[in-house]
Amino acid sequence: MFGLRLSLWLRPGTQVCPVSWHGFHKLGSIQKATGLSPKKVQSLLYPFSALEAYLDSSVDRTQFQLFHPSLEDMVAAEKLFFPSPSHKIDYYISAERMDHVPALKPPEGHTKKMNFFRVGKAFTIVDMPGYGHRAPTDFVDMVEPYLLTRKNLVRTFLLVDGSVGFQKADMIALEMCEEIRRPYVLVVTKIDKCGYGTLLTNLLGLQEVVKSRTTSCFPQPLLVSSLHFEGIYLLRCFIAHVTGSIRLTNTGQT
Repeated sequence: MFGLRLSLWLRPGTQVCPVSWHGFHKLGSIQKATGLSPKKVQSLLYPFSALEAYLDSSVDRTQFQLFHPSLEDMVAAEKLFFPSPSHKIDYYISAERMDHVPALKPPEGHTKKMNFFRVGKAFTIVDMPGYGHRAPTDFVDMVEPYLLTRKNLVRTFLLVDGSVGFQKADMIALEMCEEIRRPYVLVVTKIDKCGYGTLLTNLLGLQEVVKSRTTSCFPQPLLVSSLHFEGIYLLRCFIAHVTGSIRLTNTGQT
């Protein structure tokens, strides 16, 4: 992949500037998804289930199913990701460097910054630029100090392109997270962009890296497709869980 995105989930602690909210995916609500066939619903909620049939029986599936919440848990988590008059989901602010956090006015068309979004009173999402040749020149000065010093940082999410597998830029970012020793998780994106064979090969390779070279990474990668909405319900539930925003009825290791 050309650049690895970092997204961070924080506990509450900033003020909000309201902005408009855009339309949702047609499967944005679990209620709509459950109207599909049982097989399709299963792959949407737990995308790894669609790959299991192609795995040899000798492959350990445990690490791919550590976080396995119930449908009820996902429904509870979903409520956090839909805005309402009493629960606003707003862009807050952007920053190019640590000395700009959080004293900047909202930017116009600038995408190479740390962008802060507050999800009601539950948590704040920080969207960071890619770690690659398209990254800002001051990426190291901006991202590494933030990861090291932000005391209310709950979890870091590293986005890896599942259609191409683990790349050099991914390894650099992973090693940075290991040096910082803060908990993080890998989110495998674009799982719809390749066949099951390619995806499984890339996924097993990624899992070997996690097993052999990490100590702070959550063992289970989270698989998602923004196009088909696969894995998004699970990811939302994971975020809600690790930020303490919901209590699971069916808990898993995190």
